Amino acid sequence: MVGSRASALERDAAASGWWPQDRLICSYLVVSGLLIAAFGRQAPGAVWMLGLHAVAAAALAAVVNQEARPGTVLWLFRHWYPLPYVVGCYKEMAILIPAVRGRDVDAAVARLDFAFWGLHPTVWLERLQTPLLTECMQIIYTLFLPMMLLVAVILWRRGRLPEFRFYAFLLSLGFLLSYVGYFLVPVRGPRFLLDPLQSVPLEGLWSFPFLRHLLDVVEAAHYDCFPSGHAEMILLAWWSSRRLSRRLYGIFTVYTVLMVFSTVYLRYHYTVDLAAGAALAGVLVFAAPRVYGCEKGRELAADPSCAGS
Repeated sequence: MVGSRASALERDAAASGWWPQDRLICSYLVVSGLLIAAFGRQAPGAVWMLGLHAVAAAALAAVVNQEARPGTVLWLFRHWYPLPYVVGCYKEMAILIPAVRGRDVDAAVARLDFAFWGLHPTVWLERLQTPLLTECMQIIYTLFLPMMLLVAVILWRRGRLPEFRFYAFLLSLGFLLSYVGYFLVPVRGPRFLLDPLQSVPLEGLWSFPFLRHLLDVVEAAHYDCFPSGHAEMILLAWWSSRRLSRRLYGIFTVYTVLMVFSTVYLRYHYTVDLAAGAALAGVLVFAAPRVYGCEKGRELAADPSCAGS
């Protein structure tokens, strides 16, 4: 009986009510909004950011209790809105971190890397460097977001909406926790700090300059290295892909190894960043289903149809 009511609740939750990812994202908007308000004088554009936070939270609150029919704009928004929301939260970190923290801690992280390896990995990897390898690594690195979204698209196209919603929650939680890490440990990466030690510039073949410049425009102003969101999030996508097909899981396994390697080869990350990102992914693989289950359990307990069960 309880199981059937839980299934009914899941179907109802697809149309209305606060989902776990809604509470997560709304809570983040409130907390980061309070941070912006507290340091508004140091943060350029603080008023605009607070306004956007208010609009985003109000838009979410306005739709969560609206019944949405499959295929409508509201239905699409309810399922896909975490993507633009977490992107917006990422962009504002480029303003908040310099304003609140004031400086990076790259030197300390680089020392940890050197203490472990006895060398700087990005400098050592120069001996493996070729234009073809650099071209391939840049393409692999740039495909990070499409590969993560591939799992969501497959779940969506197959109509596995409960799994899609959990995947949206998992990615949202992973991204937002990494933003907290960026704020606590602001790091820009070895391509800035260790550039004077590099004797050979990175050179590709065809698309490398364009892709490098594109990512520089998107990410260069950010202190977004610790923990490595690339390592964390692609490990979460890799873990989630195992439920789709063995072939896709095998492809993700190869891609994940190459993508993690590319982050150091291309001088975007210290290996300490990767270790932190992998550790966070491991924690989320264990904890996220339990947190998500507790959220759904609270909804089940609050459902009037479960009274007396």
